[in-house]
Amino acid sequence: MALAVLSAALCTARPALAGVRVTDDTGREIVLPRPAVRVIALYGAFNEILDGLGRAEAIVARTNADTTPARIAKLPVIGTHMRPNIEAVLAQKPDLVLQMAGRKEASIPVDALMRHGVSVAVFRAGSFAELMSVIRRVGTLTGADDRAEAMVLGLQARLDAVDAQVARTSGRPRTFFEVRSPNMFSVGQKSLVTEIIRRAGGINCVQTPERFAHLSEEEVIRLAPEAYVIQRGPMNPAPLPLADRPRLRGLPATKSGRAWFVDEMKYSRPGPRNVDAVEELARLLHPEIARKPGAKDTK
Repeated sequence: MALAVLSAALCTARPALAGVRVTDDTGREIVLPRPAVRVIALYGAFNEILDGLGRAEAIVARTNADTTPARIAKLPVIGTHMRPNIEAVLAQKPDLVLQMAGRKEASIPVDALMRHGVSVAVFRAGSFAELMSVIRRVGTLTGADDRAEAMVLGLQARLDAVDAQVARTSGRPRTFFEVRSPNMFSVGQKSLVTEIIRRAGGINCVQTPERFAHLSEEEVIRLAPEAYVIQRGPMNPAPLPLADRPRLRGLPATKSGRAWFVDEMKYSRPGPRNVDAVEELARLLHPEIARKPGAKDTK
């Protein structure tokens, strides 16, 4: 009888002892004794994910570039995405820090925080499939599995709707995406932006296999894009319209008026707003979609 009681007690206790377990995109298992309630995101898109999961109250600090959602604007600032102040991070006593994989510099603060015993999860979101996986795992780490699944299903339904609309259109405009100018950078085939362009019904005319491509204006002219998307934001703060760039006035995109400014945060920062980008760009590339009943205005 006593053995049966002990066995039952151990079975009851096991879920609590197991805590929260997630494998991040470095292959490291993140183990928390309970869902995180004090979170610091070293990459701003995680704040948007946490907000969508109903966990914005868990955010205890921010980087100097991040002010959304609005409630985090008054939180303590812990430095930059690449170079956070480790002491400032530790002072907030986080039980979880989130970082986006990418440049090697991003791993330096991760290693430093781990040496201080902080749990750090590093994720990669180079495609929509990877983004959905990130949302689910952040949901697990913060005790919001159900909200995460609902968010993923909602985002996927919107992508599926655009896929269906685009499938009924003709033509796939050769599209150039400007990351930065005048020192011209664009996106290559390994970028999430390329998937945004494809799902919106275009073709990225830059075929380099890397994430980014450094091009001259002569190379852009040779590509002859039919659509030209200019992001505006921290990476490209003051881009000129194509009409004000003498060497690019002859592009098919310039002549046809198919050049647009877009919000960098929607396109180049992996997060839920990438779905907004797909919807927006689909309506720019294929205006007939915007005229269909029930289409949502993205302006």
